[in-house]
Amino acid sequence: MNYILRILLSALAVFVLAHILPGITVSSYISAVVVAVLLGFLNTIIRPVLVVLTIPVTIVTLGLFLLVINAIIVMLAGYFVSGFTVSGLLPAIVFSVLLSISQSILHKLVKEDKKS
Repeated sequence: MNYILRILLSALAVFVLAHILPGITVSSYISAVVVAVLLGFLNTIIRPVLVVLTIPVTIVTLGLFLLVINAIIVMLAGYFVSGFTVSGLLPAIVFSVLLSISQSILHKLVKEDKKS
């Protein structure tokens, strides 16, 4: 049940951010749910491989290249989900940073609500 709640909260964050940020569009909430599931899958399977392959670049850039990896993951989701479009690298970077921040806030609020 907790996993489904996390997916729905991530989808809500995707939906809201896509309507706020220029360069990111999502056609429906269903597309946002598919994007949230796909981002979870890509972050679990593809991201660790990319991180290992780009260790030298990540070290030279003091970790900033991880933002590019996150943007690549978002752009891959845009490629695979027909109702989700990403217009470039910079919108993908901003989207990934804001999505990470909003997800951590939403998940923290849910955890605090369950404690009380």
